[in-house]
Amino acid sequence: MQILISDDNFEFCSTVAEIVQNFGYETHMVHTPEETISYIEKFNRKVNALLLDIEFGPDTNMNGIDVLEYCRRNYPFLPVIMITGKGTIETAVRATKLGAVNFIEKSLVSADKLKEVLSSAINLPEQKDRSEILQFLRSNGIIGSSEALLDLGYSIIRFGRTDLNVLILGETGTGKKLVAQALHAVSRRARKPFVVVDIPNIPKELFQSELFGHVKGAYTGAITNKEGLFQKANGGTIFLDEIGELNLELQASLLNPIEEKIIRKIGSSENEEVDVRIISATDKDLPAMISQGTFRSQLYHRLRECEINVPPLRERKEDIPELVQYYLTKFNIESGRTKFFSPSAVEFLQEQTWLGNVRELINTIRIVREYTEKDTIEIPDLKKFLGKEQLSETETFLPTITSSGDIKSDVERVEKLKIEKTLESCNGNVSKAAALLGVSRETLHNKIRKYGINPNIYRRRN
Repeated sequence: MQILISDDNFEFCSTVAEIVQNFGYETHMVHTPEETISYIEKFNRKVNALLLDIEFGPDTNMNGIDVLEYCRRNYPFLPVIMITGKGTIETAVRATKLGAVNFIEKSLVSADKLKEVLSSAINLPEQKDRSEILQFLRSNGIIGSSEALLDLGYSIIRFGRTDLNVLILGETGTGKKLVAQALHAVSRRARKPFVVVDIPNIPKELFQSELFGHVKGAYTGAITNKEGLFQKANGGTIFLDEIGELNLELQASLLNPIEEKIIRKIGSSENEEVDVRIISATDKDLPAMISQGTFRSQLYHRLRECEINVPPLRERKEDIPELVQYYLTKFNIESGRTKFFSPSAVEFLQEQTWLGNVRELINTIRIVREYTEKDTIEIPDLKKFLGKEQLSETETFLPTITSSGDIKSDVERVEKLKIEKTLESCNGNVSKAAALLGVSRETLHNKIRKYGINPNIYRRRN
């Protein structure tokens, strides 16, 4: 197997080549984008992976992104791993969205890291049957058969079989927790604990105690020794859900446990070793938060040894009929009464935007099924519960968007109107509206207060 190393720093190339050769791989070094493309054109059948620098010297008009785009167009099955120097992290993140399987920061290159990254990149599951991948996803609650979902399955299997820390990105309601569980299920740790850390719901003052434990007497109220979530996950996986919500002051407390796999209980002087694999998830733009000083770059690099982007439902609408059938069957079994969606009702569901993604669709299926007396659910039934009885055109639902003002203001106006319309359709019932919107009741109450909405005005009098 040959690894092609492309970097304009000759010394760095030689160092990496020496490390990679110790793993039993053959290596070849090139030092310009043009050389890289020329070599791949001649010897693409020989190259098993490309380690590619992002920035090259002034003697070329091309960079690593140009080479990546060329490879994705012409050699889509060639795994490309980007090498990034200081100040090019955002570019590297963009590169993964363009098809790079991973990126490594130069300052963090080590033999162990290279071995893990190359192993996961080369052992791609392309030989697996498509139906086998989709069945694996389905067994983990990830439903559909679109190309976008198949790509997600490949990523889960590829990264799941390593011990690399995975950062899962995706909008709210896309199923990031299911992806984390699937990563655990396909890993060598599958028979060990999968422990969820629900970051937004852990009080700031209890965070370290919850994660690392405490000894009796460590603080007022610590009347017994307590085991933390890291200890409970020992040998398995710890899932840091909504990592973007973690307070900046607390972020530093995760650096050593993640890097060194060593923790210390609150009030103790003894260190404890823990064997855990870290998976984290967020709907936040972490590189932007780093730029704003609200997220530590050191923590980002430790968490993001590889990255998985979960597609929003609008990018895989062809999966909606399968999702509808799966969850309708589930709710039918739970209730003991069989109901159906008409073909036109399913098509109507496919036409919707689903800002809350799969979670919103599931909640809609459940609530419409529960409140519709008939056995067959039709479009008027859906419109009733989606708050669209009077809406015939998109522009009657959306507020006027102008070229003045910022994007945030326009998004907030749309969000406010969406909440108002949903409350109207739910007769002012906040719990029901929260379920339809795919958010928690607490989150909806916060937004109601933010926008000064009065749910009582939507309660129809009998």
